Amino acid sequence: MLPAGTIEAFGLFAVRTSVLVMAAPLFGVTTSFSGAKIGLIAVLSLALYASVGAPVERELAPFEWAVLAVREALIGFSLAFVMQCVLLAVRVAGEMVGHDMGFNMGALVDPETGVSSPLITQFYEGLFLVGLLAVDGHHLVIRALADSFVQAPIGVFASTQSLVGVAQTMVVEMFNAGIVFALPVLVLMTLVSLLVALIARAVPQINIMDVGFTLRILVGLVAMYTFAPLLAPAMERLHGALAAGLERVLVAAGS
Repeated sequence: MLPAGTIEAFGLFAVRTSVLVMAAPLFGVTTSFSGAKIGLIAVLSLALYASVGAPVERELAPFEWAVLAVREALIGFSLAFVMQCVLLAVRVAGEMVGHDMGFNMGALVDPETGVSSPLITQFYEGLFLVGLLAVDGHHLVIRALADSFVQAPIGVFASTQSLVGVAQTMVVEMFNAGIVFALPVLVLMTLVSLLVALIARAVPQINIMDVGFTLRILVGLVAMYTFAPLLAPAMERLHGALAAGLERVLVAAGS
């Protein structure tokens, strides 16, 4: 026989865990609630509840449990939002570089998410996620989830307003980081634009659209290859930003 309050407490654990798993890009954001995600949510919820969980001390009315579940969902989404913000920096860089190279004109719509998926953006995202897995970034996210149950225990009515300020700060910082991430390639592409304009002015007989499009792609690919060594420290800084952002969320959720 389970102690009183165990099911309610485990349900709150499952809400926070499921929102994190469903919203974090590291675990795959899709429109379907796949069996793999269900299994991951169940395993994580059981493991975390067995480690730091305890039954709810008092009996909760359905409305009270629903309010607490909303709080758990907000905390879980805040942890996933940090991951989304860090990935935002990579997406901003990919969008800017892809736009200058002209690849965004051939962007496809991802049938799973329903959003545009430019080629350069996909390349940068895949590179970032592979690097994050290589340095055990998924362990960092799961550890932050476990710590959140200590910093912000379940069954407590507490304000989550401070999480809004953390989200705003993360968006601004990661947008700026995305511009810095793509800056070396963007500077070179700007010079190419000036060169194309000079060619069009000096030799108006040539097909500048054809020449310019080919030249921008060629120079863009060469620039990405040339500045590839700079991606390692940039990725390392983004990994550090992920750890710092998760810490901010934990502090804000526990305050």
